[in-house]
Amino acid sequence: MRRYCKYVKPYLPAFIIGPILMIVEVIGEVVMPLLLSMIIDSGILGDRGTAYIITMGITMVITALIMMAGGVGGAYFAIKASTGFANDLRKDLFNQIQKFSFNNIDQYSTGSLITRLTNDVTQMQHMIQIMLRLALRAPGMLIGALIMAFVLNARLAMVILCVIPLLSLAIYIILKVAFPRFTAMQQKLDVLNTTTQENLTNIRVVKSFVREQYEEEKFKKANFDLKESALSAMKVVIFTMPVMFMAMNVTTLAVVWFGGKQIIVGNMTSGVLIAFVNYVVQILISLMMVSMIILHGSRAFASAKRINEVFNTEIDLTDKNALYKDKTVQFGKIEFKDVFFKYYKNSEKWVLENINLVINPGETVGIIGPTGSGKSTLVQLIPRLYDVDRGEVLVDDVNVKDYSLKNLRNGVGIVLQKNVLFSGTIIENLKWGDENASEEEVYKYAQIAQAHGFITSFEKGYYTELGQGGVYLSGGQKQRLCIARALLKKPKILILDDSTSAVDTATEAKIRKSLRNELKGTTKIIIAQRISSVIDADKIVVLDDGKIAGIGKHEELMKTCETYSEIYYSQMDKQQVKAS
Repeated sequence: MRRYCKYVKPYLPAFIIGPILMIVEVIGEVVMPLLLSMIIDSGILGDRGTAYIITMGITMVITALIMMAGGVGGAYFAIKASTGFANDLRKDLFNQIQKFSFNNIDQYSTGSLITRLTNDVTQMQHMIQIMLRLALRAPGMLIGALIMAFVLNARLAMVILCVIPLLSLAIYIILKVAFPRFTAMQQKLDVLNTTTQENLTNIRVVKSFVREQYEEEKFKKANFDLKESALSAMKVVIFTMPVMFMAMNVTTLAVVWFGGKQIIVGNMTSGVLIAFVNYVVQILISLMMVSMIILHGSRAFASAKRINEVFNTEIDLTDKNALYKDKTVQFGKIEFKDVFFKYYKNSEKWVLENINLVINPGETVGIIGPTGSGKSTLVQLIPRLYDVDRGEVLVDDVNVKDYSLKNLRNGVGIVLQKNVLFSGTIIENLKWGDENASEEEVYKYAQIAQAHGFITSFEKGYYTELGQGGVYLSGGQKQRLCIARALLKKPKILILDDSTSAVDTATEAKIRKSLRNELKGTTKIIIAQRISSVIDADKIVVLDDGKIAGIGKHEELMKTCETYSEIYYSQMDKQQVKAS
């Protein structure tokens, strides 16, 4: 729990003032029954008269107002402290996830990370709030009421001492059983969030395949499992209140029974008995508060354990050992030296094997090969989205591990296979490449990416709202926006990973021509399925089953690389069939 001390320090005044104000309320609660007994014994049944009753009544009203001020103030500072605590914790948790490598992210489902960022942090927030409101109030009321009970009648107070241990044991057993069930409930919530997230993200696919009923059943099962898990946890918890109230009623009955006998024999007054009953209720209520603290603590502890898993995840891709953290990518030269890589480290098969390749500054290099040959994996090693298992990747003759991640990735513009856009306007999405870019720069690179034309056809142009993930755009439009966004970075290395697959051949040719003319000093790597996309490249790299099958220009590879010629002729045959 030491980790969480840093989230307390900024709000330390609230963490101190809140409980102090709650103690003010506790003092009032302990004093009130005594004042009531004095009114009954000395005012109503005694000879002090109406004036005394009025004076004591005013005293009780003033005490109640002070109690209210203490309670309201304590609640305010508890909310302020717990909300601030949760805000800072959630921010650091999100920042930790942002540092995750792709490999780290693969260890968690999206739904699980969302649950930890939201529900689990909220559980800890509730725990902090309850602790600040009850952690001092409950023991304060328990101790104060016990003292007053013994002051009023020590023999009768022994009844309470008999009940407290039994009640404490019952609460302990209940909560011990409940704790593992809370952990299971949070895991079921992970599954439900993942199911919901997948369905909403892919709703168009669901509808196009008419799979609504399947998704409804899938959600129904996840929802039912969560309900059953929640009921399993709450079935234990619901015993807490009945046990507490039964103990309260039995204790009250015993106190009235034995106290009534003492009144009959003259050893106790009616006012003292009424005050004593109030103190019994306060003692049992304080025990209920303690049980509530433990209950929420159990659930918060389960959530804290899940949050700690994220914080304790060893980030396997960092730049803390980088030798040249201030160095930036200047020229765009790339070299792969004896590179081996696999996603699953216990797998026998390499995804990339014995890769040796040099790409000179300003070159346009095409990468082609069968599906699953490792094309995307190869280029993802350049900006260190993954790290090699053996060998090294050099940029400008410096190992990529010796750059800071920020400087390395700032020098590399990459358009991945999956086109990802965000809610907001077109210009907001494009400025991900350079948030300080002028509108003229945005227009320039949109024109290079052949996106300016369709953007200006919209009523609001560059200020058109895209909707979630750019749902209102076609696949080709999304690809061109992603290319423009990458170009705005003005990178020394530009990687296009099959990023024109949804664009017609005429538009693709215009994009290639613009890139060739406008980005002469930029190293360009183009991964493509169509040979026509890379046929004019300075050199073409052919990958097959994770190995380099050939390197050269089109004419050379047609003669020397069987894999390349097979791809070429298969595509030519398809084009001839279409033409016929």
